[in-house]
Amino acid sequence: MANKKNDYYWNNYISAADTACRAADYLLECLREFDIEKINEMLPKMQEFEHKGDSIRHEMMEALGKSFVTPIDREDMAELCQRLDHVIDSIEEVLQTIYINNVANITDEAIGFAEKICICTEKMKAMLTELPNFKKSEQLQQLTIDVNTAEEECDALYFRAAYNCRKNWDGKNPFDVIAWREIYSALEECADAAEDVADTVEAVVMKNT
Repeated sequence: MANKKNDYYWNNYISAADTACRAADYLLECLREFDIEKINEMLPKMQEFEHKGDSIRHEMMEALGKSFVTPIDREDMAELCQRLDHVIDSIEEVLQTIYINNVANITDEAIGFAEKICICTEKMKAMLTELPNFKKSEQLQQLTIDVNTAEEECDALYFRAAYNCRKNWDGKNPFDVIAWREIYSALEECADAAEDVADTVEAVVMKNT
């Protein structure tokens, strides 16, 4: 299925996944070295990844609109493109949520969560790198399972972090509890978005083999 005339589409997906990986890595860096005085420097840099994702999506949609023949159904390709863009948007939203809530210190749970998101995006990129060979690939199904497994681990981390957030903040400012639940929810959305990409890939494979 992989041939030169289809390379543009497959490379577009890989580029979007790579952008998500770099955004996730930067998010982890921001949380590990968090300094509230530098948040206004972090946001524009994170936004660069979001702009790159938008550019990749716009290029893909334009190409799909002009092409008469695509390697898989046009609608499926567009959906996969949109879902990849949502992963990048979700990662940016984590940092925005921290900023909006004026958070001064980052919890260990948030850093651990960001580490898991890096794993999610790395596995997602590996899956999309294998996608061009979907008709004969022996690895693609396992890669989609790997993404789903990483998302399930993030779900478990979310429930534990949200519970500890309430348990450990008794007697303190209730707005801090609300803020961290919003942040943990934003972190979970990153993993959910990666799983949506895997689900779309799985559906595409089933439809075309």
